[in-house]
Amino acid sequence: MNGDDLMKVKVLDRTSNVLKIEVEGVGHTICNLVQKKLLENKNIDLAGYDMPHPLSSRSVIYVRTKGKVKPEEALREAVEKAREANKEFGKELKEALKKT
Repeated sequence: MNGDDLMKVKVLDRTSNVLKIEVEGVGHTICNLVQKKLLENKNIDLAGYDMPHPLSSRSVIYVRTKGKVKPEEALREAVEKAREANKEFGKELKEALKKT
């Protein structure tokens, strides 16, 4: 990974139950997976992402909790679940490819 490929994260808004971040260097694939994992959490009121311009590599991820958990904690948990899902997929793919 060279210096141009580094991911950058910037907090745009933060309250006790809202977190809005801008992530540079990711696209729909990662954002969609993180959104899905956030929405699996019963303490999430709203989760989504936006890519303000199709030619930009910047995405905005938005999380609003019901107040029982901090949005930062919910986002960290969602990212960890996404990481585990990716690891599991890699393992299953490796096994499936051995059989063919």
